[in-house]
Amino acid sequence: MRKLLFLILVILSVANVKSQELQCNIQVVSQQIQGTNKQVFRTMQTAVYEFINNRSWTDHVYDQDEKIECNILINLTDQISSDEFKGTMQIQARRPVFNSSFNTVLLNFKDNDIHFKYAEYQALDYNESNTPTSLTALLAFYANIIVGLDYDSFALEGGTPYFTKAEAIVNKMQNAKYPGWKSFESKSNRYWLIENILNNSYRPVRECIYRYHRLGLDKMSDKLTDGRSEIAESLRLLQKAHRAKPGSFILQIFFDAKADELVKIFTESFNDEKKRAYNILSDIDPANLNKYKKILE
Repeated sequence: MRKLLFLILVILSVANVKSQELQCNIQVVSQQIQGTNKQVFRTMQTAVYEFINNRSWTDHVYDQDEKIECNILINLTDQISSDEFKGTMQIQARRPVFNSSFNTVLLNFKDNDIHFKYAEYQALDYNESNTPTSLTALLAFYANIIVGLDYDSFALEGGTPYFTKAEAIVNKMQNAKYPGWKSFESKSNRYWLIENILNNSYRPVRECIYRYHRLGLDKMSDKLTDGRSEIAESLRLLQKAHRAKPGSFILQIFFDAKADELVKIFTESFNDEKKRAYNILSDIDPANLNKYKKILE
């Protein structure tokens, strides 16, 4: 009986390990906060790590080598009280490119306005049905954004269920006193990030994410020219979104992740394709114009 119980526990343990989707490196930095108990920041880092990495964010089974690699850097700049903090959060996520050793960046975003409460050794509990705390709301929001982008890169609008969960978190935080959740506070915060992702006007951006990754990058190891051509065509979808609503937040998010990669991809292309890519990129992302000029060199 004991052997049977032990076997059941082992099987459940293995299943649980496989179901966790994120492999996230967590770093909490507090150099700007002087004269305080540094132990709270170490326990915070551990709590955030366990919350992100030990929780199942989908109903799907992930093997260890399928986990989504990401980094979250929490840079605390102010301690309002013993359990209240302000700062910034840098979120990066990437996914492997099929049949290669290359990882492509899906998200590279800095949230400049995080504000939350955390008490030393506090357990970070989370239930989708309840209103989250200021910290678990932040973490669950970005976990769902990361998972959603990963799914979007493998299937057309495949990330919708997870983006919907992120939107639900934003809705629950509308009465929160902490910033970043409301439309009137900024045009580049959590509210507008998920609003843009789910806005029908920007559906071409999500189609681009799918075609760029699944039909473009994932094919380049076997059919370099065809894969690169698909990426070039996917840029037209971004141009369509840009013409509908110039200067959108979601396009900024895309190019913060992809500008350098696009330069590398098209630098090796033939002249006509280089020119087409450059013309589109310089039109819709003038902030990175100096980078894109390298495509034509």
